[in-house]
Amino acid sequence: MDRKLHLLESFEARGQDGKSYRVFGYEHLVRDESLAGAIEHWEPTGVAEYRLADGRRVELENDGSVRIT
Repeated sequence: MDRKLHLLESFEARGQDGKSYRVFGYEHLVRDESLAGAIEHWEPTGVAEYRLADGRRVELENDGSVRIT
């Protein structure tokens, strides 16, 4: 099953170190192979993730803060 990421949003976040970080939000997509012979069709899986520009994962907390993992 083929998967890919689709960019949903990006925003700036300020760290406790005072630096600004660019955060990118992606949704996971999976190829819908039930449409044989059709143009590629991708469906969202319901899973999203956030990462910094350098690839480190970011967790969004319930209070609106972000944490680099």
